[in-house]
Amino acid sequence: MNIHEYQAKALLRDYGVEVPPGRLAGTPGEASSAAEGIGGTVVVKAQVHAGGRGKAGGIKLARSAAEAAQTAEDMLGMRLVTKQTGAEGKLVRKLYVEEASQIDDELYLALLVDRGTRNIGVIASVEGGMEIEEVAEATPEKILQLQIDPLVGLCEFQARDLGIDLGLTSRQNARFVELLRNLYRLFMEKDCSMIEINPLITSGDRVMPLDCKLSFDEAALFRHPDIAELRDPEEEDPREAEADRYGLSWVSLDGNIGCMVNGAGLAMATMDIIQYAGGTPANFLDVGGTADAERVSHAFRLILADPQVKGILVNIFGGIVLCDMVAEGIVQAAREVGVTVPLVVRLDGTNAEKGREILGGSGLDITPAANMKEAAEKIVAAVSA
Repeated sequence: MNIHEYQAKALLRDYGVEVPPGRLAGTPGEASSAAEGIGGTVVVKAQVHAGGRGKAGGIKLARSAAEAAQTAEDMLGMRLVTKQTGAEGKLVRKLYVEEASQIDDELYLALLVDRGTRNIGVIASVEGGMEIEEVAEATPEKILQLQIDPLVGLCEFQARDLGIDLGLTSRQNARFVELLRNLYRLFMEKDCSMIEINPLITSGDRVMPLDCKLSFDEAALFRHPDIAELRDPEEEDPREAEADRYGLSWVSLDGNIGCMVNGAGLAMATMDIIQYAGGTPANFLDVGGTADAERVSHAFRLILADPQVKGILVNIFGGIVLCDMVAEGIVQAAREVGVTVPLVVRLDGTNAEKGREILGGSGLDITPAANMKEAAEKIVAAVSA
């Protein structure tokens, strides 16, 4: 789960990290009041879940309250298009008005889960303000890394050595060590999956985040109701948000074949075999191992709500989930919503024969498939016809 910059800055403050003073604004009047309260030159920042805001016109300086109000007038309601938003962009609904900072140098710093080593990885670079992927490709020697064993925790020498490699002065490094220690504590205590600070600036002896992206492990949100409350549904794909409410795992893709599968591994294999057969999946959808008829019905509705879908492939292997329950859900949803696209179903495993009987006796136009390869070939042929 991602959160906005203003929310991330508030969490950083709670963990003893110094950040510039700032206020949230939803109208030009609120932006003006925020700028007046902060005083001096301020930075008006569009609050969307995407990077590259500055290049897209989503971060601007304002030297007075009146200028902040005019900037807010221009930004609010605009669609911010960056590399991370796609061509449709993101609607700007709120702004963060922050005190402008004196910048000596810009650095990059990130903490993330390194699944390969099962450690917390720290990535840093002297090339702050740039996209880290570009730095890694053009000047990989400027990417610094360290590994934190979660059983040991962050050692002070690790943080100190990293600060030295970043070229910090002794006073700056003392601030950096404290900063990294606080970020690591936040990362572990709140079950973060990533903390990205770009840029991390130096200003005299100060070392301070100017921007921060925080994302959290959704599977751990039950431990953090305060973090779950920070979710902004308007920034998420509405279908992904709806799927989450029903305990479904959904990721929207850009193809035209809707997929409904049980199990993440089988879902990935299903998307692969669709591609192999010459088609393109419209979504990743895992109904889970305890899917009942109601949940399957909701999943079917989600797929059918996508106007890009020209056909649907259901691929269920009954283990914990029962094929007859899946079949009942398909029939229920198909009758209530109406199916106007080809539907191919492959059922195998627990109660598969009973499930096939339910589908066969439903009176619906359903094409059965004996295996995954046949299912993929049939649905690709159907949408290509």
